[in-house]
Amino acid sequence: MSNPVTDLIHHPYLPPAGFSAPQPGVFKASTVIFKNVAAMRSRDWKHKSGYTYGLHGTPTTFMLEERIATLEAGRHCILVPSGLAAIANVDMALLKAGDEVLLPDNAYGPGKALAEGELANWGITHQLYDPMDPADLAARISSRTRLVWLEAPGSVTMEFVPLAHLAQVCRQRGVLTALDNTWGAGLAFNGFDLGRGDRQVAGSGADIVVQALTKYPSGGGDVLMGSIVTRDGALHERLKLTHMRMGWGVAANDAEAVLRSLPSIALRYRAHDLAARELAAWLKGRPEIAQLLHPAFEGSPGHAHWDALCGGEDGGLAAGLFSVIFDPRYGAGQVDAFCDALRLFKLGYSWGGPISLVVPYDIPAMRRAWPHKGVLVRFSVGLEAPQDLRADLEQALGKMA
Repeated sequence: MSNPVTDLIHHPYLPPAGFSAPQPGVFKASTVIFKNVAAMRSRDWKHKSGYTYGLHGTPTTFMLEERIATLEAGRHCILVPSGLAAIANVDMALLKAGDEVLLPDNAYGPGKALAEGELANWGITHQLYDPMDPADLAARISSRTRLVWLEAPGSVTMEFVPLAHLAQVCRQRGVLTALDNTWGAGLAFNGFDLGRGDRQVAGSGADIVVQALTKYPSGGGDVLMGSIVTRDGALHERLKLTHMRMGWGVAANDAEAVLRSLPSIALRYRAHDLAARELAAWLKGRPEIAQLLHPAFEGSPGHAHWDALCGGEDGGLAAGLFSVIFDPRYGAGQVDAFCDALRLFKLGYSWGGPISLVVPYDIPAMRRAWPHKGVLVRFSVGLEAPQDLRADLEQALGKMA
């Protein structure tokens, strides 16, 4: 008999096969054990035909990748540690010194910072284009343009862009497109085949769709993760090679948390959406508010584009985010006091979780051209009772005077 410690490490027992339950199992691994040398040498980490090392996938991460690919109506998925990591993986896989990338002026801020920092240091230039004007995008595409980022709606300012037209401009020029679909979550619209219902046009959208799984797919405000979904196998392999060389991986318990949340994503998304519309409609009528920025409301920039892509007889889908611009008579200090006075809405970045969040923004410092006066505040509506959230907003507004 060997030492008990050795027996514990090399215990021969294996549980019987055939166990099945609603929730997939959690497989944690850095090392993967091979049956023999021939098996070790025959495994190819680039395809899901077997397991080689923890960074290259486990049954848990493979299952999540397949489900996210299905959610986005794609074929291939790569998991990364955050939404920003998804953007970085795409940039690094497709761009080299001398290339140029175009970003919408209203894009996710850290994505812009990546272009201004690391990409610039590597000799990759970038331009910002007006996402509401396809002609401006067309004018900026040059022989050096290798990638165009799309985002709908715009981060914080919530303009809903003419997505199909922008994608068409890029296709006509032979430039790859990547869409940040975190807001849509694979539910509000199909990032690959744009159009509503039976009017979807195959291949009219982006070549790559990324998402911060941190938001609606996780739903708990406790997971950081991102995804990169493609349909083209060769493009997927380019992205996957960069993923391997960067050594990016996601934790098994985080993958499990997202897998556990995915079955309820459609119900949660609709609940966030309905509550946000109720509160947005109420705020729109308040004297303190100069403008509502919510794609599902007439008068919000790009509403017609949202309606064409996401609307419908059932009201369509529009997530749980909206922003408001306060009347210019309220200064930044007063708006900060309003945010501080909120009790249920918490001050915090991100969205898609059960707790409602609020953030005031200095938009003139974030955008090249911002025509509005007045301080902008973005709300992420959680899963609290809408009447309680409305009461919270009302009491905080009452303290601004």
